[in-house]
Amino acid sequence: MRLTVTLAACSILAARSVRGWGAIGHETVGYVAMKFLSPKALSFVQSSLGSEYSESLGPAAPWADDVRFEAAFSWSAPFHFVDAEDNPPTSCSVEQMRDCSSGTCILSAIANYTTRVVDISLSTEQRQEALKFIDHFIGDIGQPLHVEAVEVGGNDINAVCNGERTNLHAVWDSGIINIFLKAQYSNSAIVWANALAQRIQTGEFKSLTSTWLSCSSTTEPVNNRRRSIEDDINGLVSDATITPLECPLVWARESNAYDCSFVFSYTGFSDLCTSSYATGAQPIIEEQIAKQGYRLAAWLNVLFDGSTGL
Repeated sequence: MRLTVTLAACSILAARSVRGWGAIGHETVGYVAMKFLSPKALSFVQSSLGSEYSESLGPAAPWADDVRFEAAFSWSAPFHFVDAEDNPPTSCSVEQMRDCSSGTCILSAIANYTTRVVDISLSTEQRQEALKFIDHFIGDIGQPLHVEAVEVGGNDINAVCNGERTNLHAVWDSGIINIFLKAQYSNSAIVWANALAQRIQTGEFKSLTSTWLSCSSTTEPVNNRRRSIEDDINGLVSDATITPLECPLVWARESNAYDCSFVFSYTGFSDLCTSSYATGAQPIIEEQIAKQGYRLAAWLNVLFDGSTGL
């Protein structure tokens, strides 16, 4: 079954922008993931998404944002984020019980759709829907303002981007991305994804990838135990209930930490997309996009091939 949310909650959240990276950012996460899929995962992705999405996670990634405005999918709005009740830039944290006690957040959504995508009792359409939600939500969780409650995830913080009035959330969704995408990547998500994949395979990201795929336990000291994507998924799919996963929580905490270290460090009403703020934000954005694309591939590889294969 889909996760449910009350009508009251939906009405409260209706005005909130729930875009993660904007269409370009989400497409890039999907295209990066396609570079690292194992054979069975790749086969499922291609057959499930079909010609409608060019058999690729890239074009399918923005779907969850597109449909959330439709009456049939209005229930999905709260699952794009988790409202961390912390205090950036002084202190940053994400806590499952504090911030997602109702089960209506991105952490529970990833768990839910992970079980559904491999449930062969579901229809082809339902499993495709689950795949598209996973594609999107694993991207969303890497956006620092999708794991933050302050000023509705930055939506209520006025900002200027490239001379136009906007809000802080939109600056991170697409404003800064649009500037450097045009200047450095031929204004193409595919060109950008290829460059990020190359940096993962042979560039400066290569030495980081092992840490991207291991997750510190949320219940035991880091030096005592490391949890993996395999641990999370194997525990989930062998249990009939939807249980919290450790890796998405760790990923949310990583993203949330940027709210303290950088995101809220802007100065007044300076143009955030053409100033030193944008220069500082770009490497964060690029690593988060690369990281979540790589993690998306690993997630699907474990589900369909039994290991990350990476």
